[in-house]
Amino acid sequence: MTEILQLVLVGLVVGSIIGLGAMGLTLVYGVFKFANFAHADLMTLAMYLAFFVYVDIGLVGGHIGPFSFGWGMIAAVLFAWAGVAAVSVGADRFVFRRLRARQTGLLNLEIAALGIAIALQAVVQAIWGSAPLRYHHEIHEAWTFAGGLKLKSDQLLFIVLMPVLALGLYVLLHRTRLGTAMRATADNAPLAEASGIDTERVRMATWVIAAALTAVAGVMFALQSQLRFDAGFEFLLLPMFAAVILGGIGNPWGALVGGLIVGVSQEVSTEWINTGFKPAVPFVLLIAMLIVRPRGLFGSSIGGSS
Repeated sequence: MTEILQLVLVGLVVGSIIGLGAMGLTLVYGVFKFANFAHADLMTLAMYLAFFVYVDIGLVGGHIGPFSFGWGMIAAVLFAWAGVAAVSVGADRFVFRRLRARQTGLLNLEIAALGIAIALQAVVQAIWGSAPLRYHHEIHEAWTFAGGLKLKSDQLLFIVLMPVLALGLYVLLHRTRLGTAMRATADNAPLAEASGIDTERVRMATWVIAAALTAVAGVMFALQSQLRFDAGFEFLLLPMFAAVILGGIGNPWGALVGGLIVGVSQEVSTEWINTGFKPAVPFVLLIAMLIVRPRGLFGSSIGGSS
């Protein structure tokens, strides 16, 4: 039982990362109505932009309390957010918006997103190389809790930070004028525009908000493991899409829950199956979900309703 509980804890850490990334992915889908295949590589870009500020510039040093990183990591995450937001808004302005204006098909948008993903991966590899990198190389010991369960301070922070950011997104979507405009645009963009909402401004804000979730999730992933130029495509893209579909496409809260399900299920499964097979477990659950409830656990509304 202790081993299973330990795997559940690890799964919550992994699920928090996947869930935050999936929230950004489904937020974009809710407003733009297309799956952004470049999302995982934007997370990779965030990891390396943070690395540039934290390690290359030299803000690394010291620690914030028991955590493995210092105060410079805050500046690194903010820089990563700004960089991912700039790339996202730029891609929308020069690629996606032009395709929308021509009323191109969904397939063309998806192929364009895939092309941007490949380009981002190539840029990251060209600048930082293909060798894995780390924010720090020192050993960070885990805390021991009741029952012999172990968790590092960084991992505990990830689990706590996830609901805080989710609550912040909820407040933004349901308690601000921007959030109302985003939900209106997601429900019916032409009607929202006819009602006086600047839908292009809403779309730009959506990219910026999604970039914040993307940056935090990317840095969390790198702190948990290491930086790899292909991390997004190899380890994050498919689990995030699984989380989005499990929770309900276009539903941020569903994506978060879906991410937790993905993380916990694949980690707990290693108690009975080879670890090499664990990435397949969430997709078995996904297939079962599509058969039983095709719209996912919580439906497909950005406002959170079915």
